[in-house]
Amino acid sequence: MLFADDGRRRYPVDVAVVEDVAGGTLEALMQTDPARASHQQHSQHYGRVGVLERGGKASGDACEQLVLERAIEDLAEAAGRDPCIGSAAASLQDRLQELATRGAPRTQHGLIHGELGPDHVPVDASGHPVLIDIEGLMFFDVEWEHVFLQLRFGDQYSALSRPGLDPARLDLYLLAMRLSLVAGPLRLLDGDFPHRTVMQKVAEHNAKEALALLVS
Repeated sequence: MLFADDGRRRYPVDVAVVEDVAGGTLEALMQTDPARASHQQHSQHYGRVGVLERGGKASGDACEQLVLERAIEDLAEAAGRDPCIGSAAASLQDRLQELATRGAPRTQHGLIHGELGPDHVPVDASGHPVLIDIEGLMFFDVEWEHVFLQLRFGDQYSALSRPGLDPARLDLYLLAMRLSLVAGPLRLLDGDFPHRTVMQKVAEHNAKEALALLVS
């Protein structure tokens, strides 16, 4: 996106000037040059970029507190739909609470996409990455994105890993994301979502992985 104006201040119609990024995606690039990935932008505050640029402030006291609160909601929702999660709900909540107390206070947050799948990063003709679908762009604990990348890329994640990540936050965010991937798919199955078998398998797999984290 090079220019956008939906206020009709310059022209009598809504205008957007965009570039066609034709160099492939991060997923393809990882097969040929997997070393090109980084987090270089930081902020003392966390929250969505647009909110912070307008002088706003995110709710909550810390990233891990926000994740904990959402994880407890996901746990309650998953427990009502999955008997295995329901029977272990108390232990899972205790584990979440315990993990949330381990992280040291943090005053610097990295810029993350929020849903950095490989198809969200096209590559231009010069080999430069271009982020798309950036409505969730925010300053946050980079561990949140790295947990997602670990789940998304599996054995290929080593090309995207970085030193200095907080093990306590990684543990908390992994369990939180597993619970989200139970509650979310099961919520979809309450409606008329068409790909029901796939969503059921996603929920079952992540329920199993979440329960395994109780003994890890």
